[in-house]
Amino acid sequence: MSRVDPYAALRVQEFRFFLAVRFLLVFAWAMQFIVIEWEVYTLTRDPLSLGLIGLAEVIPALSLALLAGHYVDRLEKRALLLKTVAGFLVISTGLFLLTWPRLQERLSVQITVALIYLLVFCGGVVRAFLGPTVFALFGQLIPRTLYANAATWSSGAWQMGAVLGPALGGVAVAWLGVHWSLLAVAGCALSAMLLLSRIAPKATPSVPERESIRDSLKEGLLFVYRTKEVLGALSLDMFAVLFGGAVAMLPIFAQDILDVGSTGFGALRAAPAVGSFAVMLTVAHFPLNHRAGLKLLGSVLVFGVCIIVFGLSTTFWLSLMALFVSGIADGISVVIRQTILQLRTPDAMRGRVSAVNSMFVGSSNELGAFESGVTARLMGTVPAVVFGGAMTVLIAVATGVLSADMRELELEDGRT
Repeated sequence: MSRVDPYAALRVQEFRFFLAVRFLLVFAWAMQFIVIEWEVYTLTRDPLSLGLIGLAEVIPALSLALLAGHYVDRLEKRALLLKTVAGFLVISTGLFLLTWPRLQERLSVQITVALIYLLVFCGGVVRAFLGPTVFALFGQLIPRTLYANAATWSSGAWQMGAVLGPALGGVAVAWLGVHWSLLAVAGCALSAMLLLSRIAPKATPSVPERESIRDSLKEGLLFVYRTKEVLGALSLDMFAVLFGGAVAMLPIFAQDILDVGSTGFGALRAAPAVGSFAVMLTVAHFPLNHRAGLKLLGSVLVFGVCIIVFGLSTTFWLSLMALFVSGIADGISVVIRQTILQLRTPDAMRGRVSAVNSMFVGSSNELGAFESGVTARLMGTVPAVVFGGAMTVLIAVATGVLSADMRELELEDGRT
């Protein structure tokens, strides 16, 4: 048996540009999100306002996801991604201008927050197209034999951006302030556009004649429904993220419970992604193919336990460690899910399947933020986080007991 080359996908030049673009976009988006979280909570001091940030983004992202997937499967991927990144640049520039101190002096708090929500809503429209386009372009950059290895590195780029974005975002808020931190976000978006221009345009896919949008969307949904490995992995991760969305409450923990300020907030926000990124580096050398279903179930269970520990903790270092371990568990889940999606999705359906994935998993982050904000208002912050962790544990156990397909899922030799 030949030795697995953990760096095989990195030897493809355009894939390296793709990884850099993905890192910059995730880094900028994560940094922007926590800077805006900090600004909104500073202005309102209301935990529900944090949940509304997630809701403002998830409404367009969820509503337009399937339609975006339909067009992604029919358009040239690289050009569409350039337009999407340009939209993100416009939004980040708008937030930079909105947080200009002289402008804020002329606007009431209510108007400022409302305009922030409006720009976040526009960001949700952009995100509806961003995820499916990135997923579809991935499949055009490397040979199919390298999909499993490339999926690990792609997830690693995502996690690295998710590590550094919150960490440097918290530091930037402390050192530069919200206004100039958002200028750095716009600079990242511009850099991503320049790097993306180094990737050659790809072939426009052929599409069936006279196929209606309704039939196209139906085909994508039926594919996910009939592919049990995909449906099971997406459902499990969706509910885990939905109920385990403790990170949405981090500004409250940082400011009111742990009293660690913006720098501590950045460390707490980055801790899960640090754990996830450590997993990505390990998995590139030691794949998770054997008994993948049990590993997926176990990772979700551990994730829920970590959220409970975090919710009950009043010590910064214990809270940091709980979030770090939750990131390790989440990283395992991400690798397994992304490998299933890349290997099982036909090239002609990548946009639509990725759109369904974003509805299941990506949007559940924002819905989880909204759920956490509502339950924090009704139950209190700590009970809300503990409740979410307990529900995650319950879902993992119930899925393991009821789903034999999930328990027996294997990805041996990169095949499902």
